[in-house]
Amino acid sequence: MSLAFLSTFWLITLFIVAGIAIWVAGVKLTIALDKMSKYFNFGEAMGGMIFLAIVTNLPEIAITGIAAWNGNLDIAVSNLLGGIAIQTVVLALIDFFGVGKKAPLSYKSSSVGLLLEGIILILILSMVIIGKQVHTDLTLLHGSIIEWMILFTWIVGIYLIYKNPHVNTRKKSLELKKELQNEATEPTITKKEATSALFIFILFAVITLISGLILELSSEALAARFEISNVLFGATFLAMVTAIPEISTGIESAKLKDYQMAVSDIFGGNAFLPVLLLLGSLISKTPAIESIDSTDMYLTALGIILTGVYLIGLIIKSPKQFFRLGFDSWTVVLLYAIGIIGLLLVAN
Repeated sequence: MSLAFLSTFWLITLFIVAGIAIWVAGVKLTIALDKMSKYFNFGEAMGGMIFLAIVTNLPEIAITGIAAWNGNLDIAVSNLLGGIAIQTVVLALIDFFGVGKKAPLSYKSSSVGLLLEGIILILILSMVIIGKQVHTDLTLLHGSIIEWMILFTWIVGIYLIYKNPHVNTRKKSLELKKELQNEATEPTITKKEATSALFIFILFAVITLISGLILELSSEALAARFEISNVLFGATFLAMVTAIPEISTGIESAKLKDYQMAVSDIFGGNAFLPVLLLLGSLISKTPAIESIDSTDMYLTALGIILTGVYLIGLIIKSPKQFFRLGFDSWTVVLLYAIGIIGLLLVAN
């Protein structure tokens, strides 16, 4: 499917409308998941890592499937790996627009669960880099062994976070809320409200998926019209626009004071993106990891560095801010800016 037949005006209009729809859907999804989390008591970090992370990455799932079906694995892979660094920078936007002036995001969200998520993310990204370097004919259902290992690591990570007795993220988040808000109790969510929240969550997940497809198709047509290369387009512009759901849900989560969910959405989403390499392999019937180029490797390494900076911030838990940002967020913004300059050199 292509929107290349539309005029530039209508392509830009569709792009803007889809972006607004995704933003609104992200707000609704976050509010609904917050109610579901309180009722089912599965915790903010788990909610962010599984439900919100997967839903906000529905556009990437659709893009990967379509690109793999059309034989454009380079676009899919560049979008997946290029989006990791950009989505990590989203934490700085959440820090600035969603948290407030009392303390930075890393101070308010710090927990063992998030540290474990960050470590799992770094393990998965490291496996991507190793997988590109190791050439083997061993495949399973057209997916490389390393792609299956990435899926296994992601599933084990979810299990460890859910089962580890030291990772009681829900209890810790509630205690932190009470400390910051001076609240003695938390509003009770009824079964009717939880059911309604589940319906709203599903509805706006579908809206996110459809809007994400429109966003991808319109931006792809615009990129072709302005003669931007597939790899550079997927790693930068497309990765940036598909990060809109994370920006919307992250800022809204922070405003609801679900700080762990905001960070977990980013860490969990970034850990989930490399899993989609296997989806691309299954559809295209060729290992997607072989389509990784030097630009993708560079951005994957940059994603590891940026994640490491936030892990340090979660461990140190400094309450200091500078112009509404923690020192870890400022460091990430600076490193990303330097990284983009380096990307231009790698791309050339």
